[in-house]
Amino acid sequence: MTDLMQRLMSFVAILAVCGITVSSVSLQHHYATSKTAYCNIGEAFNCDIVNRSEYSSLFGIPVALIGMLGYAALVGLATVYRERRETPAMLFGASTAGLAFALYLSYIEARVLGVWCILCLSSLALIATTTVLAVVIWWKRAR
Repeated sequence: MTDLMQRLMSFVAILAVCGITVSSVSLQHHYATSKTAYCNIGEAFNCDIVNRSEYSSLFGIPVALIGMLGYAALVGLATVYRERRETPAMLFGASTAGLAFALYLSYIEARVLGVWCILCLSSLALIATTTVLAVVIWWKRAR
């Protein structure tokens, strides 16, 4: 693996660790009973509404926990399994699935709930950046 590929994989791992952190804070808000001051910014931004809505769980599993597990899988691919031949394709597939899920949740925020969560938007930015890097890694490995 070239030095550039190792650096790209390391950056993916760093972004994924940041994603685990953001998702864990979001999970804490999912279960919290008190209001969150820093995440309640007027009528347009309110993490409490988003993280405690009926859309914050999927089949009884908090969306934030799903995010943590997805980001953990990305960390594993970018570190432990980075040398495997199939890893770039798996990284691309996993990050694309994560991005699609994050975009769906953003749609829910915008069109159904009518309120945004800065933690969710942060996670969207992280997974979007990760997906772009995964495309670069996959493309470079294919060449």
